[in-house]
Amino acid sequence: NYFYDFLNGEINCIFSGTFFQECNQNSQNAQNAQNSKLISFPKAIKNDCIDKDTLKRLVKNYNHKALELLEELNPKKVDLYEYAEFNIIETGADYKFPIHDDTPNKLLSGVVYLKPEKNSGTIFYDNKKGQGKKVIEWRPNRAVFFSRSEKETWHSYEGDGVSNRLALVYNLMTNDIRGVCKAENKIYFFTKFRFLINPYLHKYFKFTI
Repeated sequence: NYFYDFLNGEINCIFSGTFFQECNQNSQNAQNAQNSKLISFPKAIKNDCIDKDTLKRLVKNYNHKALELLEELNPKKVDLYEYAEFNIIETGADYKFPIHDDTPNKLLSGVVYLKPEKNSGTIFYDNKKGQGKKVIEWRPNRAVFFSRSEKETWHSYEGDGVSNRLALVYNLMTNDIRGVCKAENKIYFFTKFRFLINPYLHKYFKFTI
């Protein structure tokens, strides 16, 4: 896992200026529209507020860094890379996402902590039972990257019970699940089954396999 100050000063200006204000306004509107749900069951809000110019700048300035990390962490997956995925995700103060290992279409999984100043960071574990807990502490502009491996890269995230959690999710992606299974030496059928069923298990039952 890698964690360090990730976004340079130029990008920080974008996130702290008009861009951030628009994101905050969008997330506030979403909260107002779902206020009763957020109070009874805080949920993640996906903000589609990253404009095309910002996306181009993120790819230009940071994709080479992400690919270098993937090369170091899991060189067998580099040739599987197809596209980068960026999302601004806001989660409620009491939101909890269960322990999971990430979907196989994510070659490199990354999150950059944005706001607030204090919150809960990503938590890694030795197994799905939650043993060997290690927290990558929250600090604005700190990035956490890892290359997922089937039933090995167990992690979770949650709010601190005080403030909403705003983060930039940055993933290197592929559609070649068979290639991923070959790189990880895993069984394609089982990996594909988990990939398809886990979103529904989490949505309706709040757990994954």
